[in-house]
Amino acid sequence: MEKAWWKESVIYQIYPRSFCDSNGDGIGDLPGITEKLDYLKELGVNVLWLSPVYRSPNDDNGYDISDYQAIMDEFGTMADFDELLAQAHARGLKIVMDLVVNHTSDEHPWFVESRRSKNSPKRDFYIWREGKDGKEPNNWGSSFSGPAWTLDEATGMYYLHCFSPKQPDLNWDNPQVRQAVFDMMTWWCEKGIDGFRMDVISMISKREGLPDVPTGGAPYGPCNLGCCNGPHVHEYLQEMRQKVLSHYDLLTVGECAGVTIDQAKQYANAQGTELNMVFQFEHVDLDGGDPAVGKWSTRKMDLVALKKLLSRWQDELDEVAWNSLYFCNHDQPRIVSRLGDDSPRYREISAKSIATCLHMMQGTPYVYQGEELGMTNAPFRSIEDYRDLESINAWRDLSTRGVMPEGELMAAIAYKSRDNARTPFQWDDSPNAGFTTGTPWIMVNPNYAEINAKEQLGRADSVFHYYQKLIALRRRSPDSDLIVYGKYRLILPEDPQLFAYTRTLGDKTLLTVCNLSGAPADFTPPAELAGTSARLLIANWKTAPAAPAAMTFQPWQAAVWVLVD
Repeated sequence: MEKAWWKESVIYQIYPRSFCDSNGDGIGDLPGITEKLDYLKELGVNVLWLSPVYRSPNDDNGYDISDYQAIMDEFGTMADFDELLAQAHARGLKIVMDLVVNHTSDEHPWFVESRRSKNSPKRDFYIWREGKDGKEPNNWGSSFSGPAWTLDEATGMYYLHCFSPKQPDLNWDNPQVRQAVFDMMTWWCEKGIDGFRMDVISMISKREGLPDVPTGGAPYGPCNLGCCNGPHVHEYLQEMRQKVLSHYDLLTVGECAGVTIDQAKQYANAQGTELNMVFQFEHVDLDGGDPAVGKWSTRKMDLVALKKLLSRWQDELDEVAWNSLYFCNHDQPRIVSRLGDDSPRYREISAKSIATCLHMMQGTPYVYQGEELGMTNAPFRSIEDYRDLESINAWRDLSTRGVMPEGELMAAIAYKSRDNARTPFQWDDSPNAGFTTGTPWIMVNPNYAEINAKEQLGRADSVFHYYQKLIALRRRSPDSDLIVYGKYRLILPEDPQLFAYTRTLGDKTLLTVCNLSGAPADFTPPAELAGTSARLLIANWKTAPAAPAAMTFQPWQAAVWVLVD
């Protein structure tokens, strides 16, 4: 398998609004990130992915961009960005930007001009259609509830927005749009950034004719069915590769809603014609609700189903594409509250077990801010506590339609809301968790007195130090090649408690066993591993044996051994 620096990296996602506030206005900013670079260097990651920092009216927390070549006022200035980039590079840390080019803000000059008249030179920069039978042009629904079309009174036509009405979709079929995007990307590359995470990039090519889609009993059908993995998406990404990406040594990862394994093999192919890797969503969709309510559910992930799904991605992308390894990001609730056990008794050990399971797979791991501390979901009590547009709109829509009892709906939003990931980073036990001296833009999780970076940095058995060791094993240990490039094989596929697998490279085999349950689980090593020389690589409990044997794994216990023929 061909080696690459981005395969051997560990990426840390920063949500700037919630990371560190340097000026006391309650909002995280770029100087705050610069201030904490030594913390990130100590953790051991080598790539920082910044959620959008561009100028934005913040209808969707920066994913609605009004100027791609300016910095959001609340986050600082372009000089602050240049300083962050320089200071990161001085520490050997790379910076990956969030590229949001499926849509812009409705305040972007392109859209302001586009909506001015039907004859505007920028009219075709966006997707405009006449209404049909006095209603929207088709039955597509926004990912944020309601229709995916808004009537613009000035010209009497509708524009498409797969997300908020303030996020009109760009028309990628227009070569002028593509060139404008490529020019902007080149500008950032010339500034010295190290890659792009591409927001909903699988949605840039819409189905020909924009046909109606199945609704599944809801008022509108998922726009994903009409927008994801469309007829020209690979053509456009290959053009992007040819005109921009091929000229720089970049990390590229595409957020690809609705992607199948076969499609991922095209996006992230080993020949490098498009992207390095993709984010797929199948595993984080396992605990969703029925089609009428979408993701809003409180049910837990089924471990057997999770193992089968992740193993399929491991097996089928092996040597033909590359996996992204993640459970957490700015759009997902906290994994320790979702898959683990966030009670005081099990929070830390379950966070370590989940991390072990993920970081020992083949692919590039992503750590979302606070994940390395075992940060948990927040105790939101009412809809007024939320800032996330998706959560607020879901409450309005689903409660109005009466498809879920209000108590059940509120519990589902509390469990799944994106705001769980967006509460301020918990730096220490001072007021507001050390995030700000002002009033934070969103509530601080009250458990910051127990869960914070300062306490964990000073404790050898903390979640932080466990992540630090996992990252060091992958990035700079005698077993790095085995961990990064070894071939994956699932064992015990039907076991409802244990996630166990091997990784093999040459004469070395890695055996990972994680009890992802709150009850003891018996383990017997496969017969073919008997008689091999073994050493314990990492474990989340002190009495783990030096070699794998028939044993009982206690709740949430995990261990990794290296076996040599």
